[in-house]
Amino acid sequence: MALFQIHHQCMFLLVQTLPEDNSRVEDAEAQNNRHIKRRKVLTNEERLAVYRVLLQNVVYGRLKRGVISMLASTYSVCKKTIQRIWKQSKNTGDVRNRKTRNCGRKRVQLDTTLVQQIPLAKRTTLRSMATALKTSKSALHRLFKIGVLRCHFNTIRPLLKEENKIARLKFCFNMLESAKLTHDPTFKGMYNVVHIDEKWFYMTKKIEKYYLLLDEEEPYRTCKSKNFIPKVMFLAAMARPRDLETKPITSVRKKEMRSFLIEKVLPAIKEKWPRGALDGPIFIQQDNARTHVDIDDPEFCQAAAQDGFDIRLTYQPPNSPDLNVLDLGYFAAIQSLQQKERARNVDDLVTIVVKSFEDFPTDISDRIFLTLQTCMIEIMKKRGANSAGPNIAGANLAGANSAGANSASSISAGANSGLQSLDVLLH
Repeated sequence: MALFQIHHQCMFLLVQTLPEDNSRVEDAEAQNNRHIKRRKVLTNEERLAVYRVLLQNVVYGRLKRGVISMLASTYSVCKKTIQRIWKQSKNTGDVRNRKTRNCGRKRVQLDTTLVQQIPLAKRTTLRSMATALKTSKSALHRLFKIGVLRCHFNTIRPLLKEENKIARLKFCFNMLESAKLTHDPTFKGMYNVVHIDEKWFYMTKKIEKYYLLLDEEEPYRTCKSKNFIPKVMFLAAMARPRDLETKPITSVRKKEMRSFLIEKVLPAIKEKWPRGALDGPIFIQQDNARTHVDIDDPEFCQAAAQDGFDIRLTYQPPNSPDLNVLDLGYFAAIQSLQQKERARNVDDLVTIVVKSFEDFPTDISDRIFLTLQTCMIEIMKKRGANSAGPNIAGANLAGANSAGANSASSISAGANSGLQSLDVLLH
């Protein structure tokens, strides 16, 4: 009787002290839950292998001692799993998993009409979109992973007037072989066109992202003003073959551009241009920036006509960065390589950019030209508009290292649509 009372009192004291130390109990439960492992599900191949071993260890209809324990240890499952496989084989003769088809929780169904009714301003993040749909963020993330939702980066594009669209269509038609324009349109080789443009490379970005160890010290970067980070302008001239000339400057005026063209770009073109390809003019395509040299500039024309060359300046259509191979992919590729290195001063930045150019794969240059041709096809199809075209895979277009890698059917469809659109715009 005394023992019972003592035991009862001890139990009573234990229950009274539990509320005072809830945090320790909760921590212990959380720690135990972390060590709980989900039951392993064997594949059909593993279950068949287990069944074969069991059959090999049967004597007079009974399993040998220790076989179940050995298999459970080999496949890291409990003994009952092996016993169920053995029992299923004796009852049905089929040891395949019975949960291979319809099992588990049903997927969350998303009403696509509700998604389309949500304003785009509330669809910038999964969190804001989940709030508008009154569902969880994880549910939307699962739908994103299986392909029901997709991520889209929207870019503001230049506003095009009717005359801009006409100029874009005419520019694209000028890149087609005139003799085959109506029956079998094909692109010109574009080997006599040099695309030039400027690109500013900054010493560093305002915000950088790093991956650090847990106890690693965070980098400390300083600058007098975030709006005046040191930068260097690079003038790039790209053709087949292409060339890049660089020089850091503090201001860009027409005088500096003329000097760059005459002293840097023209000598590089004359040095690298194949001597067997001088039977026609060479065009240097530039955008419509105010600092660019006029196409009839006397100094440039005099320098461009020397040494047996016929080099001419030409403008690309206004508000059309998608018609310049440098803006289509070359600058982005070079800048991506440059940002992987650290520049301490302007000289380091110039060295890094030049090295990035040297490391740039030569075959990608041809892919960018093929991308340019595909953009022209989309421009002709869309009546000169600059709306987003298809996601172009340059590697797929570059099956042959030639300008004819785009299919004849797509070029013909674009040319026919462009001719109809041009006739409508002109009349």
